[in-house]
Amino acid sequence: MALYARRTQGNQLLASEDLLETCFHPIVLLNISCGIEDIFYGSSQCSKLSLATVKEEESYRIASGKCSRNNFVSAVTFQEACANCTSAILDLKETLLNRSEVGDKKNNTERSICAVAAVVSVAAGQSDESGGLAMIDSFNRCLPAALDHDDDFIKIRYYVVKALLAILIAIGMLVFIIVVIKNVTKKKPLKPAKSQVITAWSGLYRFSKAEIEYAMDLDDHHGKVFLGRGSAGNVYKGILPSGQAVAIKHINKSNDYDSFKKEVEGLSRIRHQNLVSLVGFCVEDGEQYLVYEFCPAGNLAQHLLRKDTVLTWETRVRILRDCALALRYLHRYIDGCIVHRDIKLTNILLTEKMEPKLSDFGLAKMLGIEETKVFTDVRGTIGYMDPEYMSNAKLTCASDIYSFGIVALQLLSGQKAVELDLDARDQLTRKAKDVNMGKRPVSDFEDQTLKGNFNKADFQSILQVAVLCVSNTSIGRPNIGVVFDELDKIWKNTFSYKAKQGMSASAMSVSGSLEMISV
Repeated sequence: MALYARRTQGNQLLASEDLLETCFHPIVLLNISCGIEDIFYGSSQCSKLSLATVKEEESYRIASGKCSRNNFVSAVTFQEACANCTSAILDLKETLLNRSEVGDKKNNTERSICAVAAVVSVAAGQSDESGGLAMIDSFNRCLPAALDHDDDFIKIRYYVVKALLAILIAIGMLVFIIVVIKNVTKKKPLKPAKSQVITAWSGLYRFSKAEIEYAMDLDDHHGKVFLGRGSAGNVYKGILPSGQAVAIKHINKSNDYDSFKKEVEGLSRIRHQNLVSLVGFCVEDGEQYLVYEFCPAGNLAQHLLRKDTVLTWETRVRILRDCALALRYLHRYIDGCIVHRDIKLTNILLTEKMEPKLSDFGLAKMLGIEETKVFTDVRGTIGYMDPEYMSNAKLTCASDIYSFGIVALQLLSGQKAVELDLDARDQLTRKAKDVNMGKRPVSDFEDQTLKGNFNKADFQSILQVAVLCVSNTSIGRPNIGVVFDELDKIWKNTFSYKAKQGMSASAMSVSGSLEMISV
C-alpha cells in the first residue's frame, strides 16, 4: 500500500476497492477472509485521505523523522527508536482522526484504519522505496514490545499483519500459477508443484523438489553449477522460472530436521541489506534445500586470491564497515543477540556493486534477552574461532567480534589463506600486535598489492580496532557498537580523503594547462 501511495504521487493513500479485489483475487478464490478487504479508499473517513494531505500535518513530519531508517541506525538502543517511532505514529493517528472529522472517535474500525493510514503514509513518504520498506520492517519488529504498553498497537498490528498475510498468500498463489503455466509449456515434465507460503510470519516460498531440480539443471542438462560448500551442505546456482538467479544449498542428510527447521524459522525473521536473504526452502522425500538470493561477485576470499584485479583500499574499508553494520543488527536483535559463529572470508559474499552480505547461518545461535552467554557444542572454522569459546565452550557475542577481527587483519595484510589453521592465525595476530605496539613497521603488515595507495592513519586505526577484537579474552574486546562507530568514522574519513585527492589531481591538471598556455 505504501508503494501504491508513493507511485500515485499522493492522490490516494489507500488503493480502491476494485484494485484491491484484483490484487487479492487468489484469496477470494480460496474463500479466505483476512480483514484486508476493509482497508480500501472510501471504506472510512481516514481512508479518503491523500498522502499529500497527510504531509501537511506537523505530526506527520515528526513521525516521518522518528521512523526513518537514519533514526533507527543512530539511536542508542533499538528499544529507544521503537518508543520514539510508535509514539509518533499514535500522535499522527489521532491527528488523522481529528482531520477526518470522525463522529465516533471510539469506533474501533475507524481508529484501526486511521492507524494503518498513519503507518502507510509514513512509509510512503520516506526518501526512497527501500527506505519505506526498511521503515515497515523496523516498525513491525517494534510491535511485540509495544503490545504491552498501548491497546492501539494491538489494532495496528492486527491490521498490518492481516495485510501482510494477504499479500504473502496472493504472491504465493500468483507465483504458483506462473510456475504451472511455464512448466506446462516446457518439454521437460515436472511433478505438480506443492508450493505454498509456509506460515503467515515467515513469508517464505515452499518449493517442490521438482522445482528445485529444474532450477539447478542448467546449461541444457549438462549438470549442476557448484558454487561452494557451506557449514551444512553444498551450494549450487539455480535459475527460477522467472529468470531470477538464486543460490541453492542442499542440506547434508546428516543434519536433523529440527536444526533445519530452526534455521528456516530464524532466517525468515531477519532482514538486513548486508545479510543474504532467504527466498524459500524445500522439504520432500527426505531431502532438504534452502534457497538464497544470489551474489554474482562471489566471496571475499576469491577476491583476495585473484591476481588480475586488486581490491581497492576504499572497497576494503566499506566491506569492513558494512559487515560491522550487519553484525550490529544481529547482536542487537529485538529477541536477543544472534551469534553468527562462522564469520570468515568465504562467508562474506559480494554483489555486482561489491557490497558485502554475510551468509551461511547454519551455525547461528540466539541468546535470550536475559542471557549474556550460553554453553554449547564448539563449532565453527578453526582459524577464526574465539580461543575462549574453544577452551570452555562458552559462546558470547564477543565470539563473533574475534572472528571479525581476524577478517579485518586478513584484509589489511592481504593474507592469501582461504582457511586459516591455528599456527597461521597466531602468526597473523602476533605480527599485528607487534606492528600496533610499534615493534615492527607498518610496511611489514600492509598488503603489498595496494602499492601504498591507502591512508596510513586510517590503516593504523583499523589495525588498532582489529587488534582489540582479537584479544584472547572476551573482556578485552569492544562490543559491536563501538567497532561499527570506529569503522564508520574511518569510512567517512576515507571517502573524504579520496575526494580531496580527486580535487588535488584536478587542480594540478588545470595548473599544468595554464602553464602550457602561458608558454
